Amino acid sequence: MGFFDKLKKITTNLFSGFTEADEAFFEELEETLILADLGMDTAVEAVEELRRRVRREHLRDQEEVRGALRDILAEKMDVGEQGLDLSTTPSVILFIGVNGVGKTTSIGKVGYQLRQEGKRVLLCAADTFRAAAADQLQIWAERAGCELVRQHEGADPGAVLFDALQAAKARNVDVVLCDTAGRLHNKANLMAELAKLSKIIDRECPGAARETLLVLDATTGQNGLIQARTFQETAGLTGIVLTKLDGTAKGGIAVAIARELNVPVKLVGMGEGIDDLKPFDAREYVEAII
Repeated sequence: MGFFDKLKKITTNLFSGFTEADEAFFEELEETLILADLGMDTAVEAVEELRRRVRREHLRDQEEVRGALRDILAEKMDVGEQGLDLSTTPSVILFIGVNGVGKTTSIGKVGYQLRQEGKRVLLCAADTFRAAAADQLQIWAERAGCELVRQHEGADPGAVLFDALQAAKARNVDVVLCDTAGRLHNKANLMAELAKLSKIIDRECPGAARETLLVLDATTGQNGLIQARTFQETAGLTGIVLTKLDGTAKGGIAVAIARELNVPVKLVGMGEGIDDLKPFDAREYVEAII
């Protein structure tokens, strides 16, 4: 199972004590999926689909039923390209999300991963709202071997991004990773700030490949789904970075996000190490959680 060995150790074995796919099994399975944070709607829908498939295909043994559930959950996660679009020079990735989810850390880890692939990477410290955010990003830039553009605390985030894009073009940078504020006064302010950053990218790097990634803490469960809905409305997400998956048995939130928001999970964090953020594989993930 490779990268998801840790997940297998902490997730519930949904098929412990399986004898047959009877109504009692389906009821218990539905409850277990809800507890694993797939969410009520996703869990009920998945179990109903499994119930129909078991009856239609006359599935009997544990492996047949397990395989059917795996296929159903994997299909729910098939909502878009799971890889990052880095097809232009420069490409731009905006990282958004509330404070405390591991956003800055994720940027550093992605930067390290891209550097290992031989790319020239520049980090943009556009979270000027949080004290010491740029200092934290600078530490990660040094660890990952990336360049950094920053200004003073309280500076205009758009000005920082403008400087970063100018530097990227001048230095032939492959990828710009942009940190953004994790907390603004209200949703309208957040929307205006992200819209401004988007316009600057359009103006300075027209046609650039772009990702808008929402960083979510897996341990927040259904609250993470609420966050994702808000940011999807505000920013138009292209993908999810799911962090702290090693610390929770409720990683099923990834299935709920994909199904309800039609947004793919692209990266997952399974530890504190600089190389512990990895590309997401939906089938491997589903295999692990069942």
